[in-house]
Amino acid sequence: MSQLLLDKLKARFGERILETSSFRGDEVAVVAPTDWLDVAQFLRDDPACDMSMFIDITVVDYPEREARFDLVLMLYSLHKGHRVRLKTRLADGATVKTVTPLWAAANWFEREVYDMFGVKFEGHPDLRRILMYEEFEGHPLRKDYAADRTQPLVPYRPEAKDKLAPFRADEGMPFGRRDWSPRDDAWKTDDIAHNEEHLAEAIANDPAETR
Repeated sequence: MSQLLLDKLKARFGERILETSSFRGDEVAVVAPTDWLDVAQFLRDDPACDMSMFIDITVVDYPEREARFDLVLMLYSLHKGHRVRLKTRLADGATVKTVTPLWAAANWFEREVYDMFGVKFEGHPDLRRILMYEEFEGHPLRKDYAADRTQPLVPYRPEAKDKLAPFRADEGMPFGRRDWSPRDDAWKTDDIAHNEEHLAEAIANDPAETR
């Protein structure tokens, strides 16, 4: 089924489809960065393709190449049941257009690619780090990032002082959670008693405990 997608792309874009491959159900089309968004939009909008579901976008780093990054977009059709991977190759510092206008779910995934590899997406609505803190230097999944690199210490942010401590008795699941460290905002005695009551009930009702 997915081979039909490659045939459709070749018929529509001709030599703008630089490479294709098919191996055990994994169909791949490679395009230039300038054709990235056009081909992605065709895959979504063409009725025969109907790639309505965004699955993932990631990067593979080949530091020995001039165009060192393979940017990989993975798509799936909910109605047709086929899938495809769209790739483009980027030099360090090159940019590519965002696909967030096509699939809103790509927003955080593109931010992760930027955070981990430094690839920038033109037109992204909020391109900033998502896993690392703002002062983090470099991009930790690049193969030239030293494994023993030490990052700068970050001072405590005063604006965080009024935030509630996590895992209080009234937050989330109380099962097995306790505050073992003495703090000004530690749980009250009645909070701990309430939590331990839930813990006892969970153990009593756990089928594994009766085996």
